Parts: sequence; structure tokens; C-alpha cells
Amino acid sequence: MTSPDTPDLAALRPRLPSPLQEVTDDRFTRRGVRLLLKRDDLIHPELVGNKWRKLVPNLTAAAGRTVVTFGGAYSNHLRATAAAGRLLGLPTIGIVRGQELADRPLNPSLARCAADGMRLHFVDRATYRCKGDPEVLAELTQAAGAEDAYVVPEGGSNALAVRGCRALGEELRGQADVVALACGTGGTLAGVAAGLEPGQRALGIPVLKGGFLTADTVALQKQAFGGRRGDWTLDDRFSFGGYGRASSALDAFTEDFEGRHGVAVERLYVAKLLYGLVVLVEEGAFEEGSAVAAVVTGAPFAG
Repeated sequence: MTSPDTPDLAALRPRLPSPLQEVTDDRFTRRGVRLLLKRDDLIHPELVGNKWRKLVPNLTAAAGRTVVTFGGAYSNHLRATAAAGRLLGLPTIGIVRGQELADRPLNPSLARCAADGMRLHFVDRATYRCKGDPEVLAELTQAAGAEDAYVVPEGGSNALAVRGCRALGEELRGQADVVALACGTGGTLAGVAAGLEPGQRALGIPVLKGGFLTADTVALQKQAFGGRRGDWTLDDRFSFGGYGRASSALDAFTEDFEGRHGVAVERLYVAKLLYGLVVLVEEGAFEEGSAVAAVVTGAPFAG
């Protein structure tokens, strides 16, 4: 039974465990490797994939307070938080990177956030980079009119979120030798790796350039579990230059994969993951007879 200050999460009821779908792809089968898709995109129609797993523990902890969070102009996390706020009747504020965006018409992603009731507060990029500093954070929440708010970090990654994502790893115990997923902040990888059983390993494909995620993922596991957990690695070769960046080769690959398997592929994260796996299997990175589960952490934005 919920207390008067605890949101009723019935509107966020998920489909769990998410389906595990095997696809036949000759690029994998000729190497003796099975490809599985962990369809976390089917958990909930509006809080897709890892967004549900990360947000629900935080929304419970928010206990009815205004939720403040952060993101860029096309942030999946901002859209998911705004949708959750609408479904639960919780006020939400999104602090958006890029003061210059305040003077422009809202793009479809931010327009969806606003339509779901999220108040948008734009800040310059230099200030945004310092948002983790307690003094800067206090100034930002005060300027946004939410001094007593519950703050969720960019991408939703904190100890609560990491522990929420551990269940995803637990769902995949005994199902695959390698569990691969695209990474933005490292929170999902931190949780998944902790949930797998001995003998399984997790592989993260960062969608941002910079090579900083190893330290971030270790720090998140330390916050959530007291130290590093599970067997996991990162491969930084498939960011295509950074978040939201792509190429004609990636676009062609994505369309080909959709045509082969009838699965709509989210472009910012999942496309880079699948592209990376095809390169890796051709390099012989996976043993013959092994199974690789690719976590589908998001769905294409309908606009």
C-alpha cells in the first residue's frame, strides 16, 4: 500500500521479463555465433527499455516531489522522465544543455517533453558541464524554481538506477555467453554486469567519444554495490564521432538490419551497438558456438 506521498506506479506497470528473440543473421551464423535480441524496447510503451529500469526506483524515492533532471536537445532520458511525470501526475523540470536553444522553436523531442508537462530550463554549455558541483547544482535548481526537488542525474544513472538495471542482467543468466549493450553514462552496463552469473561477460559499446566510461562505470558500481562487480569491458570504436553522430555507412547498415529482421532500430544507441557487433563477429571476437545477446535499450522516436 502506498503512502500519500508515494506515487502510484500502476501506470508504469511493465512487461517483464522482456522477450528474448533469436534472429538468424548469416554474418553471425557463418561464424557459428547465435544472435539474440533482448527486447527491452517492449517493456513499456513510453518508458522504453533501460529508461524504465532506471527511472522507476528514482520515481519511488522522489515520493511525490518535483523531479529535476538533465539532458541535451534530443535526450531520450528527458522524454522518458516527462512521460513518467504525466502518467504519475508528478511535476518535472528538464535542465537542457544549450542556452541558445531557448531562442529557437522546440525540436520534436523537446516539444514532446513540453507537451507532457515538463518545464524546460536552458543553461549554457559551460554551466551544464559543472552541474555535478554541489554549488552549481543548488544554483540551477533554485533558478529552475525547484529548491526542494528530487534530482535525477543525466541519463538517470545513480546507485538506485544501477541496482534497478541489475535485474536485466539477472534475466539473462544462462541465456547468453556475452551480453552487449550501447552505453551513454555507464549505468545500465554497471547494473547488467552485476546481475550476470559467473562465466558470462558484459560488453559495452559507448555512443560518446572520449574513453571516459571505464572510470564512470567503476564509480557507479562502487556507489551501488561497494566495488566493481562482474566481468565487463568497453569497446570505444563505434561512437561514429560522438552522441547523435552517424555516417552514411551506419545509416545503410541500420536500414539493412531492419529489412533483414523486421525490427525497428533506434538510431542513437542501438544502431551503433548492432554495427559494432557485426564488426566484432567478423573479427572473430566471439567463440564459435557462443551466443551473444544484444540489449535493445530503446525504440525509434516517432516524433
